[in-house]
Amino acid sequence: MDVEILARVQFAFTIAFHYIYPPLSIGLGLIIVIAEGLFLKTGNPLYEQATRFWIKIFALIFGIGVATGIIMEFEFGTNWSTYSKYVGDIFGSALAAEGIFAFALESGFLGILIFGWNRVSPRVHFISALMVFFGSLFSAVWIVVANSWQQTPAGFHIVGEGMNARAEITDFWAMVFNPSSVDRLLHVWCAAVLSGAFFVLSVSAWYIIKNKHLPIARSSFKIALTVATIFSLLQLFTGHKSADGVSKYQPAKLAAAEGHFDSSAKADMYLIGYVNNKEEKTSGIKIPGGLSFLVTGNFNAPVKGLNAFKKDERPSQVNTIFQFYHAMIIVGMMMIAMTLYASFLWWRNKLFEKKWLMILFVWSVLLPQIGNQSGWFTAEIGRQPWIVYGLLKTSDALSKAVTANQVIFSLILFTVVYIFLFALFLFLLNRKIQHGPVEYSNQELIGDAAKRDNPIMTH
Repeated sequence: MDVEILARVQFAFTIAFHYIYPPLSIGLGLIIVIAEGLFLKTGNPLYEQATRFWIKIFALIFGIGVATGIIMEFEFGTNWSTYSKYVGDIFGSALAAEGIFAFALESGFLGILIFGWNRVSPRVHFISALMVFFGSLFSAVWIVVANSWQQTPAGFHIVGEGMNARAEITDFWAMVFNPSSVDRLLHVWCAAVLSGAFFVLSVSAWYIIKNKHLPIARSSFKIALTVATIFSLLQLFTGHKSADGVSKYQPAKLAAAEGHFDSSAKADMYLIGYVNNKEEKTSGIKIPGGLSFLVTGNFNAPVKGLNAFKKDERPSQVNTIFQFYHAMIIVGMMMIAMTLYASFLWWRNKLFEKKWLMILFVWSVLLPQIGNQSGWFTAEIGRQPWIVYGLLKTSDALSKAVTANQVIFSLILFTVVYIFLFALFLFLLNRKIQHGPVEYSNQELIGDAAKRDNPIMTH
């Protein structure tokens, strides 16, 4: 098999697996901040017990996320050395910023968050939860900035020629605020929050069905439902804004996402469909001129299609991009429908009366994961054949010395390791969920509060 395809498959596999965990930690971090904030404001012990429980699960997710993210940095050197040389000045700056401003903040306060109960005051513990959450947000900032620069390069110049060419930063802030970074960051943040919120909804719904830990489960469910409702609606706006940017700076990607070939024709918006790339035809259920309206405000306005680009400068896997893009949209609409309906039932004081809805919410944990993966695959496959849009093609970014056998061997090895890690994650996660939150008596809570107010009592 071709080395380029193997290297792409390997990187896609490792980053797709890693991408399960950081969004979960961001979203769960926000739930923890809200729950502990409510405890400080109301003094209701249910919120403290819920916070303690979700912190234990957060620590597990954080640990697996760190372990699965290390491999990708080695892949840059082994499989993509030409790319690393070309963008090292820019990509390295973003990764360094993540380590200094994000990971250090997150990991520094994580110890207080996990082990600080009864050792620091409630306010200090809440601040540590806030800092861990901000650290996870900042981490996403620099990763998205680095990836967005590949999509819409800015703030740089090219030094050298041919194989010795490389990009150097001329304006750091222009690189950070490149044309797509802010829109994509907001979209990623919303998706991450939804991952954590639907995870809490899923676990809480399972407790409700099993009639276990009901006070804590219902409190957690209501917090997560509020967050999920707000951010699922926000995701509509951030997604639309991001698509606007794609239409301006990466029109070939948008055309592929909707299977639009003819630049002289209006562009339809498909609900579901199939793209025949050989015949350059798209069929399915559509809104005539829908994409034209979203891009230009006119249902009959022509939109730049794939035929406007050279075949070697446009995505080749059009149907794949089309399917991933529409899967992301379908998942997003499902999350909006579920959260709005559940919110309506909450308003009518009937939220926990429908068992079928709770069963749906147990399985809903998969929706944000499907949406995240589909969105990432749309963005990355839609960028092809460019690894740095308009500047460096993926085929030119490979390491010259790496062989197909070497990539296959490492891919098999990573697959085995990741299967083991995922099985371990599911085992530990299931054990924590089965054990459930520790429900303290009022007397124990009074004693804990006294110890936090007087740390000497802990010795």
